[in-house]
Amino acid sequence: MENHYLSKMSPAVDYGAGAFLLLIAVLSAVGNLSVLITAFKRSSHLKAPELLSVNLAVTDLGMAITMYPLAIASAWNHAWLGGDTSCIYYGLMGFLFGVTSMMTLAVMAVVRFVVSTSLQSPREKISRRKIHVLIIFTWLYSLLWAVFPLLGWGKYGPEPFGISCTIAWAEFKENGSSFLICIFTLCTIIPAVTIIACYFGIAWKLHVAYKTIKNSNHIPNAMKVERRLALIAVLISAGFIGCWAPYATVSFWSMFRSSKSIPPELSLLPCLFAKSSTAYNPFIYYIFSKTFRKEIKQLTCFCGRLNNLVNVTDHETIRGSPIFMTRDSKRLQKSNIPEGNRLSISNLETET
Repeated sequence: MENHYLSKMSPAVDYGAGAFLLLIAVLSAVGNLSVLITAFKRSSHLKAPELLSVNLAVTDLGMAITMYPLAIASAWNHAWLGGDTSCIYYGLMGFLFGVTSMMTLAVMAVVRFVVSTSLQSPREKISRRKIHVLIIFTWLYSLLWAVFPLLGWGKYGPEPFGISCTIAWAEFKENGSSFLICIFTLCTIIPAVTIIACYFGIAWKLHVAYKTIKNSNHIPNAMKVERRLALIAVLISAGFIGCWAPYATVSFWSMFRSSKSIPPELSLLPCLFAKSSTAYNPFIYYIFSKTFRKEIKQLTCFCGRLNNLVNVTDHETIRGSPIFMTRDSKRLQKSNIPEGNRLSISNLETET
């Protein structure tokens, strides 16, 4: 195995990183799958801007499913698995889902800003058709940038600590600087500035609107809803940017300085922190959305009932097995109770 695919950290650190990624993978899969199930159940009632949140759940779930298992296995293997092929695959998936998430957040900010200009009739401003076009644009835009390294403009390679792959930042000092400048500008800086500007504009509009209302008890419901939705969007965007900012900083540093100047353990932390961004959105929805909380509780109750039904079915199957029936027959013979007088579990449940 090539040296750059070997872990530069101790086995204990690798096992810890794998355990952390496993936790994030489980939380991401369960949480975002719950979001998608809830969206599917409420598909006829979803507003157009809410489709962007669904797209975010798709990108987070896609990252958790297509990337994290390979990263966990490599961490516990103390070396990257699959060589160049899996490294390119991992870097491609990470770049595709990462840029799609960033662009979706930027589009979400613009949409929220447009909606906030007319709280009385937001549906007239943004239609489902427009949202579908914007979602398709984010995927095609991200796919275009993710494919460029495969065409020779840029390159995917291993991280400095050895058990993950991404854009080969350190190799672009001479030949790939144009690619790095472009992706930092068009895929990171401009979307981030757009997000900040839009939410600052929304906050200012809400501030002005609240100043015109002397009695806080007569605040329009549309304004309250917009404030809550804006808060959710701000938290999601701030969390994503906050998680990825340390990783972007370390990557930017490695462009102009040697990656060896950063200890492997220190370069690992921003990478793990960035990957945690796929797990927290469902928690934000659960805290601030009454509808989502209600749907999750119903889903939990349904899963509990389904589990009880399976347990009851398994119990009845065991009671019908020859061994169990033989034991029952012996008990019935000793107690002189006719076997036909026994009540089945279903009968007991019906009577109770």
